[in-house]
This record gives sequence, C-alpha cells and structure tokens, in this order.
Amino acid sequence: MKRLLFALVVVLLAATLVPAAAGKDVDAVFKAFWDAHNPKDAARVVPDIVGSGVTFDDALKRFKSGRPYVARVKKGVVTTSYRGPNGLEFFYALNIPESYDPARKYQARIQLHGGVSRETNCVRGDGTIGALAGAEQIYIIPYGWNDAPWWAGTQVENIRTILDTVKRTYNVDENRVAVAGVSDGGTGAYYIAMRDTTPYASFLPLNGFIMVLPSVDAGDLYPNNLRNKPFFVVNGGRDPLYPTRTVEPYVNHLKTHGVALEYHPQPTGVHNTAWWPDVVDSFEAFVFSHPRNPLPDKLTWQSSATGPDNRAHWLIIDKLASRTTKEAPLEDLNRFGDVGQLMFENTDQNGRVDLVRTGNTVKATTRGVAEFTLLLSPDVFDFGRPVRIETNGNVAFEGSVAKSVETLSTWAARDNDRTMLFGAELHVKVK
Repeated sequence: MKRLLFALVVVLLAATLVPAAAGKDVDAVFKAFWDAHNPKDAARVVPDIVGSGVTFDDALKRFKSGRPYVARVKKGVVTTSYRGPNGLEFFYALNIPESYDPARKYQARIQLHGGVSRETNCVRGDGTIGALAGAEQIYIIPYGWNDAPWWAGTQVENIRTILDTVKRTYNVDENRVAVAGVSDGGTGAYYIAMRDTTPYASFLPLNGFIMVLPSVDAGDLYPNNLRNKPFFVVNGGRDPLYPTRTVEPYVNHLKTHGVALEYHPQPTGVHNTAWWPDVVDSFEAFVFSHPRNPLPDKLTWQSSATGPDNRAHWLIIDKLASRTTKEAPLEDLNRFGDVGQLMFENTDQNGRVDLVRTGNTVKATTRGVAEFTLLLSPDVFDFGRPVRIETNGNVAFEGSVAKSVETLSTWAARDNDRTMLFGAELHVKVK
C-alpha cells in the first residue's frame, strides 16, 4: 500500500512539473526568436517553437505582443552600415528622437535622396533629415549611388533589410512606415511601390517623375501595382527637369484609374524643396491619416517572375501561365492616353491577380497566372468555418483550413511584423 501511495505521489509531482517545464521552454525559444539579428536567423528558431508544444493561440498572442524593447539605445543621429549577400556595403543613417520611449510605437519615414548618378557609396551629408524634418518620428535615410540607384532590385532589398534591422532595436509602428523621396528619390518611390508594396503605408514622391523609369533601365514595371497604396505627390511649375505641365497628365491618368493620389503642385517651384514649409503640414497630415492596412480586403498585383517582387501582403504569385483569349480583360494602367500608348514596354512574361475578400470567400480574377498562394490570417478569416476560393468565376477550393504554428512562426520570422500574421497557406490552382 505504501509503495502504491509513493508511486501515485511521484506521478502527481511529474504531472505538475510538466507544464512548468514546457512553459519555460516556450519562453526560452521565443526569447531566441526575438534576439535573432535578421529573418534568416529567426527562421532557424522556428523548429524550436514548433517543438516546444506551444499552442497556436499562445504563439499568436506572443507574436502580436512582439519583442521587449529597451530604453538604452542610441538616440539622435546614428550612422552605420552592413554588408549585403552580394558583398556590397550599404550605408544608412537613423534619426532617433531624443525623447524616444520604448513603450511607444513610432511612425517612421524612409527618405530617399536625389542625385544618385552623382553619388559614390558613402554616407551623404551629416546624416540628418535636415530641412525636410516634420512630425516627431524615426527617420531612416538609406543611400543610393551610381552603381546602386533606387530603381535597382538591390535597393529594394536594401531598404527592406534596413527597415527589418531598425524594427529589431526600435519600436516602429509597422502600419505607419512611409516612403518619401526627392528628385531621383521621388522617382525611386514610384519604383518601390511597383516592386514591393507590402511593408509600406504610403508613398510620397517630391519632384520625381514616374516616366524617368523607362529611360534608366529599371526593368519591367507594372503601374497597376500602384493601386494598392496612397500617394502624396509634389511637383514644381518651373522645375526645369520635371515641370507640372509634363508630370500632370500622368498624375491625372493614375488618379482616374484607381490610384489614391493627392497632388500638390507648386506653381513657382523649381527643382528644390523651398516650398517645404508650405507643404509639411499637409504632408504629415496625409501620412497620419493613411496608416497601412496590413490585411487589405482588396489587392491587385502583377509580377513578371516568381521572386522577391511576386508578393503583395497575403497574395503570392507562384506560377505563370500562357495567356489565353478566354481570360477576362483587366483594366491596365500601363496603357496611357486615348490611343493606349504603353508607359512601360515590358518584355518578360508576367501575370496578374486581382482579388476581393468578403468574410471567408475570396474572389480572384487572374491573367497569365497558373498558381498562387493565399496567406490566411486569423484576424480576418474564421478558421472554424469553410474557406471558399473562386478564380475567374470558378470554385478552385472550398473546405476547412487548419491553423498551423509552423506557418504562423515561419511568416512571423520573414515579416517581423506584429500586425500581419498568418495561420495557414492555401495554394490555389487557377481554373
């Protein structure tokens, strides 16, 4: 009898100790996840998160809470660099408010400078935002140069890398990251919006011109992608490079065909930002009133290849298909004017998906796409009910979708974003 009681006590003690041990393991693996230096290092922790036995709901709560931020960080002007996979060193500067509080989320502005063809690879100026300062926020100032202009894939990746790095140290509001630029930087803002819309809330080209891009070997570009985010555009009437009389027809074309765009022409403006004191309040009001929706109900995305620019938020184009006459025609922003002149003479095979989500139903219209993936967030999809996907009027999928800790952790590692989390991947073959 004594032996039986002793065995029972041992079993009960073991039972009470298991949850505590598991909880400790979960805390440890999440600490390792938050301490990761980049998405690749974070991805290495994903198997440990899955193996810890953490429940989906607990993991989701932890990812939404995010990493703990500390007060003892560098403030003021911070200049630094990193070396990319291609061996290039990328310099950048941060302007961190002296009153920085780690408990508060901060708006961030990525500011692209002009004159990239005249620059070499180094820190430009004193590293401050200077005369273009606005509301209190974190300013992120990358540098472009003649061999790495803003309209290059290396810069798309560079800016994403810098933003990811900053978010690992400073409490950036993921839904209030704006991309602004002056001159070449303004043109670069258009480029980034057509290549990589997901991390950003709005784009603010100042003294830039979208039609510079066809002349600088920027590759195939798709103006339809500009429909995903709002724009704040400023050009000068006396600008010798991109005067309003040249720019306005294209601005009006974008506005007429579904791009949310505010245009602030400066009639006496030349190719500088002397007008900034008159514009800054409208500029910052625009940024404040246009936060990013991380999980938009409507998306349109066009891509020429399955690579880093094949994704818009929760839509990924996986496989292209040959065009057929049976495909529904889609309005194309690339056709400009009454005669349908092409803005960009694209040469690569490309595909496009327009989708609308209503509850658990997604209706997608495609052109030149064979397969795509939808990332399903528990914040907008009810995993307790069937999901229905229609492609071009045909049912491509209808059924239950299971939540996955592995999927949740994998995309949390890639995106480093507390507000854009995905519980399942749904691969769709176009019908």
